[in-house]
Amino acid sequence: MSYLGVGVSPGTVPVYHSTNLKALDRRVRIVELVLRCVILGLGLLAAVLVATDTQVKEIFSIQKKAKFTDMEALVFLVIANALVAGYSSIQALRCVLSMVRGSVLFSKPLAWVIFSGDQVMAYMTVAAVAAAAQSAAIAKLGQPELQWIKICNIYGKFCNQVGEGIASALVVSISMVVLSCISAFSLFRLYGGTNKTKSAGW
Repeated sequence: MSYLGVGVSPGTVPVYHSTNLKALDRRVRIVELVLRCVILGLGLLAAVLVATDTQVKEIFSIQKKAKFTDMEALVFLVIANALVAGYSSIQALRCVLSMVRGSVLFSKPLAWVIFSGDQVMAYMTVAAVAAAAQSAAIAKLGQPELQWIKICNIYGKFCNQVGEGIASALVVSISMVVLSCISAFSLFRLYGGTNKTKSAGW
C-alpha cells in the first residue's frame, strides 16, 4: 500500500522515501553510536577505577585499609557503571548492524524497549553519581557538627582515584541523559510519521 510515495508494511512504521529524512536518521544514529561508545568506555573506566582503589594507612599502630566497599554509595556507583557499560555495548552493536544494513524501518515495540532502557539507565547513573558525590564531599570536607573527620586528609591517594572515577561517571550520566532524549525523539517521531500517513490518506 502506498500513499503519496510513503511505503507501508504491516507491523512496521512507515518509511518516508525522502533524502532529508534518511540523512537525519543517519546523523542521529552516528551521534547515538558515538555516545554509546563513550558510555561504554568511560563506564568501564569508572567501575575499574573505583573497584580497584585501595590504600593502607597505619593509625595508632593499627593498619587500616580503605576500599570502595566501605561506602555503599561507591558500591552503587561501581554496579551502576558496570551495568550501563554492558547495556551500551549491546546497543552499540545494534547501531552498527542497523547502519551496515542501511535499514530505516523501526518497529514501535523495539523503539519503546530502547526508550525505556535508556530512561532506566539515565536515572540510575544520575542517582549513582549524586550519591557518590555527596559521600565524596563528606569525606573531603568532613562534618564538624557530627564530629566526622576529613577522611581524605588520611587517605589522599584513595580519594584522588575515587574522584577520577566519579568524574568519569559524571560524563557517563550526562551522555546517558542525552541518549535518553535521542531515544525519546526517535520513538515519538514514529508516531508523528504515522499521523502524517493518515493525513495523506485522506
